[in-house]
This record gives sequence, structure tokens and C-alpha cells, in this order.
Amino acid sequence: MLKQFRKYDRTALPVTDEQGFMLGIITVDDVLDIAEREATEDIQKLGGSEALDAPYLDVAFWSMVRKRAGWLSALFVGEMLTATAMGFFEHEIARAVVLALFVPLIISSGGNSGSQATSLIIRSLALQELKLRDWFRVFRREIFSGFALGSLLGCIGFLRIVLWQRMHFTDYGPHYLLVAASVLASLIGVVTFGTLTGSMLPFLLRRLRFDPATASAPFVATLVDVTGLCIYFGIALVILRGTLL
Repeated sequence: MLKQFRKYDRTALPVTDEQGFMLGIITVDDVLDIAEREATEDIQKLGGSEALDAPYLDVAFWSMVRKRAGWLSALFVGEMLTATAMGFFEHEIARAVVLALFVPLIISSGGNSGSQATSLIIRSLALQELKLRDWFRVFRREIFSGFALGSLLGCIGFLRIVLWQRMHFTDYGPHYLLVAASVLASLIGVVTFGTLTGSMLPFLLRRLRFDPATASAPFVATLVDVTGLCIYFGIALVILRGTLL
């Protein structure tokens, strides 16, 4: 219905039966109310909770808890996989404790990039700026975007490690350049993966006839956290092999 109001630029449209007899009218105010309600639901889902379906202060306490507990529990279980991944690389962390210092930096960058991408794509799908058939164009675009953004963040991280070492703020050890290179390469990989995951998941959900808004930013961030750790320690193993590892 919103498409018809946009197309014909009307303030009201008739409602007719199958024989063409008018049953009433729908005004632009009615359509705006519906659009506002749907936008509110999408925003609430993007935050990682069920839609409240009522003003915040009108929602009963236990109803509020129930609507938020489901997603929080699912995300918490997902984050347990992060601890599992950390445990898998426990030996490497014990040998090169310096790697653990950059874990929050790596996984948060991947999660943030994924959250950005999923928010942009969900909104574009909602506004019908994108169709399902556009997924490959988005995929190709996000590969280059993720690589460019990851390179930017990686260079910042590399310079930060080098400057802190040279200015004696922190001692990253004699192989600090290799550590910095590991962080740089990891950020490129993690941010690229995050943007691809965040941009493709809404298309997948739409294809499966689910609401793309359920590809919430917290869900994408949790998914990228786990894979980001694997990418980070995998790259570190390659670059630091024979030195710290």
C-alpha cells in the first residue's frame, strides 16, 4: 500500500471490493502509522530483542524480560564458542602472551564491520533499494569495501604497535614487527569476513522467507567473534612460526 501512495502521490486511496464498489478509503495518516510501527519493530529486532508491540513503559516487566531473554541467551551460547576457540589456541597464547592483548581489538573490529554492513543492507532491503537478485553485486562491493576498511584499521593497528614500542610505552618483545604484521593481516581478514557475513545474511534470510531484521547486529557480531579468533590465531601461527610460536 505504501508503494501506491508513493507512486501516485496521493493523500488518500479508495478501497474497493471485487466488483469495483468502493468500501472506504485509506488515508496517508493510516499508512504512516503502519510504516512507523514496522520501522519500530525492525529497529528493536536489530538491537537483538523481540518486537515489544507496545510503548516501552506500557510493557509489563516479565513480558519485557521474556522478549529480551531469548536473544540474550542465544547470543550468550554463541559467545561460549569464543571461549572454546580461545581454549583451542591455549598453547599458542601461553607461548606468546602478547597475542592475547590484541584479541579484543581484532574481534570488536570484525563485529563492528559486520554490524555496519547488516544494518545498511537490511535498511536497503526494507526500502526496496535492493532486490534478492542484487546479492552478487553487494557481495562484490563488500569484498572491496571490507578489504579497504580492514587495510585502514590494520595500518592504524600496525602504527600503534610500532609507535608504542619505539616510545617505550609497552614492550612487545624483539619480534614486535612480526606481531604488528600479524595484527595488520588479521584485521584485513576479519573485517573483510565481517562485512561479507553482515551483508549476505539478510539476503539469505529473505531468500528463506524470514524477516531480514532478525539478522541483528548482535547476532552478526557474535558470529564474527568466533571466526575472527580463528582467523587471527591462524595468521599469527603462519607469520610468527619459528619466532614466538
